[in-house]
Amino acid sequence: MPSLTKDILRQFRSSFDADRESHVLQAALAKTGLAELSFVPTEAAKLKGAFTIDIKTRGITAQEKSGRCWLFAALNILREIVAEKCGLESFELSENYLSFYDKLEKANNLLEMAIEHAEEPVKGQQMQYILRVWNDGGYWSQAVDLIEKYGVVPKQAQPESYQSEHTAAFNATINRLLRKDIMELRELASAGKNPYERKREMTAEIYRALCIAFGQPVETFDFAYRDKDGTYHEDRQLTPHAFYDKYVGISLRDYMPVINEQTPDKPIGRRIRFHAIENMVDRDMEALNLTQEELEDLCVKQLKAGKPVWFACDAGAFGARKDGVWDPASVRPQDLLGGFSLSVLKGKGLEYGINAVTHAMLLTGVHFDAEGKPDRWKIENSWGKDVGDQGYFVCSEAYFRDYVFEAVIDRMHFTSAQRAMLLREPVVINAWDEDV
Repeated sequence: MPSLTKDILRQFRSSFDADRESHVLQAALAKTGLAELSFVPTEAAKLKGAFTIDIKTRGITAQEKSGRCWLFAALNILREIVAEKCGLESFELSENYLSFYDKLEKANNLLEMAIEHAEEPVKGQQMQYILRVWNDGGYWSQAVDLIEKYGVVPKQAQPESYQSEHTAAFNATINRLLRKDIMELRELASAGKNPYERKREMTAEIYRALCIAFGQPVETFDFAYRDKDGTYHEDRQLTPHAFYDKYVGISLRDYMPVINEQTPDKPIGRRIRFHAIENMVDRDMEALNLTQEELEDLCVKQLKAGKPVWFACDAGAFGARKDGVWDPASVRPQDLLGGFSLSVLKGKGLEYGINAVTHAMLLTGVHFDAEGKPDRWKIENSWGKDVGDQGYFVCSEAYFRDYVFEAVIDRMHFTSAQRAMLLREPVVINAWDEDV
C-alpha cells in the first residue's frame, strides 16, 4: 500500500510554498473564525426582503443547550392554535413536560429492544445500534405519539429547568447507566432468567433521575391568562389531555411526514417504515418518499392555506447562524480552504453521511420569483431572538433543494396519486438505516 513518503510530502510542501493565495488565506484564518470569514454578505443580501407568503407566528422560542428542536417545532405549531383561540399575542407550551416523557419512553424502548435482541451478537449491527442509546433528537411522529399519550401543558404549568436546557451532562450519565442495564438484561436473558422484573426496576430508577433533573410531570393545573383585550380568564384543574382537547383540538394523524431521500433502500412514491430508538415500544414511524418537486409543492400549498410547515434539514451545511442564513452561495468555507467542491447528489450525500438530517424548524413563508417559483423560504427557528432576524432565518432555494429532507403536511393537500401511494404496503428499513 502506498505510503506518504518524504518525497511526496516534499512535493506537497513545495506546492504550498509557491501558492501565494493560500498564504493570504492562512494569515486571515489565523485571526478570524472560518464561519465568519466564509460569509459573503453581498450574496446573503439577495435573500433579504419581504416574502410573498408570510405567516404571522407568536414568539421565538429557545431550546438552549439541548437537541429538542423537533419538539419545539411541533409544539410551536400547536402554540399558534392555542394563542388564536385565547386571543393571546404570545404563548408557549411546555417543552420540558414532554421532554420528560420522551426520555422515559426512549429508555423503556431501549431496554425492551435489548431483551428482544438478547441473542444478537454485541458487535452485530442491531446491538451496536441499540448501544448508541439516547440523545435529545427526535421526529415529528415521535412528537405526535407523545402528545397523544401524555397531552400538553402550558409552559407556566411546567417551566424549564437548568437540566432540561443543558442536557449534555445528564444524557452522558444516563447513557452510561443504560449501557450497563442493557448488559445486565442480556446476561439475564442468556442465563434463561426472566429479565422483565429487573427491567421494571431499571425504568423506575430512570424515572426517579428524570424527576430530580426535570421535575415530576404535572397531572393537573390551572390555566390563567389575560387576552389581548385585557380580559381575565381562568380554567381550573385541567389535565394535560383536557387542555389539549379544549385548546388545541386537532387530529395530529391528519398530518403525514413527507421526505425526499433518494437512497437505494427508499423508493420514490412509497411509504417508508422503521422502528427507531426514539419510538415508543408499540409504534413504528412512517413517511411518504416523494420527488423534490412534490415536496416543495406540498409545502407551498400548506403555506398558502395559512399554516406553518414542520421541516427537517442539515443545519450544518452552509449556515451563518448569526446572520440567519442558509445558502451555499452565501457561506463558502471550502473556498477558504483551497477551493475544493462539496457538491454531491442529494441521495448520495445521505448514503455516505456527507449530509445528515440534524435540525427541525418551521417554514413560515416563501418568496416567488418572476415565474412564480420559490426562490427563498422564511424559517422560524428555536435558537432564541439573538440570532438571525430576531430569531427568524431564511434559506435559498438552492439550499432547500439539496439540504431539506422532510416536511410534515396535512393530508388534505395530497394529490389523488399521493393518497393512492399511502394504500400500498410500506417499504420497511432497518432502524440503523433511518434518515427520516
